[in-house]
Amino acid sequence: MGVTDNGERMTDNSRYKLQAVDIATLAYALAATIAVVMYAGDDLLGWEWLLAANGLLAVCALLAPRGRRAGKVGRFFADWYAVLLLPGLYGEVGVLNVDIGYHHDLTIQRLELAVFGSQVSYRWIREVPSVWLSWVLHSCYLAYFFILYASPAGLWLMGKKDAARHTIFAIAVTFFICYVAFLFYPVAGPRYLFELTHNAATEVWPARAAQWVLDLGDSWGAAFPSSHVAGSVVATGMALFYSRRLGLLLAPFTAGLILAVVYGQFHYAVDALSGLLLAAAVLAVMQRRLILEPAPASAGSVVGVLGTSA
Repeated sequence: MGVTDNGERMTDNSRYKLQAVDIATLAYALAATIAVVMYAGDDLLGWEWLLAANGLLAVCALLAPRGRRAGKVGRFFADWYAVLLLPGLYGEVGVLNVDIGYHHDLTIQRLELAVFGSQVSYRWIREVPSVWLSWVLHSCYLAYFFILYASPAGLWLMGKKDAARHTIFAIAVTFFICYVAFLFYPVAGPRYLFELTHNAATEVWPARAAQWVLDLGDSWGAAFPSSHVAGSVVATGMALFYSRRLGLLLAPFTAGLILAVVYGQFHYAVDALSGLLLAAAVLAVMQRRLILEPAPASAGSVVGVLGTSA
């Protein structure tokens, strides 16, 4: 095992092998290709482009080991490509689901009633049209991409590049699981199934900005589980694991986002709950080091980090 100039631990031949993130990306490309083939036909226009996109994703994964041997720039993109491509993969999910046009919202709405006793995403913003609460929660929702990318980027800039790679892997796997669920069990969500409300809470600037962002880039059928919740919680949990200060910076935004997806009628409450459960499972696996190389000895667990001083 060798150590690079920036303190990274790396075996001599690791640059020549597919890494865990590459294998996960290939698995997702296969699953997405299966979904396209299952739904391809006269009613699915442009399915060939979706297959080509999945093929290019697989090529990126297969070329990643070569990129890691091509200098700093090549290594950066080889390490980051999985999370950099997530917005595009999210768009592909929406394209496929819109063309198919069926959803499982009735089942999720029944589950919502069984778990919470009512349709929380419909009632909350109507019964509590708070201007200040809407400002806070929708602002946290708008911080979604900041949460997602600040976690690995912050670790990377601190020189903790192994930690950043672990975080990238955890985030990528979380989204791949969500996207597979969207492809094979599409749920449109309350934003599409319920009439949108208009009151003081929806007129504040962050609420209008959130709706504008969703109008531009939302993917139909991508509600259950909430990838916003799952991805943000995993990003924040990994940050807490490796850098308490970074994790505590992201934690309030993440807590607000979890509530915002329901208050803003973007997700059912069970979508948020399932996203939390998925994030907890991913973080538990990462902490037990069942997949990746051991973390630095000074890292400790998320629980241990929370209980120690900075």
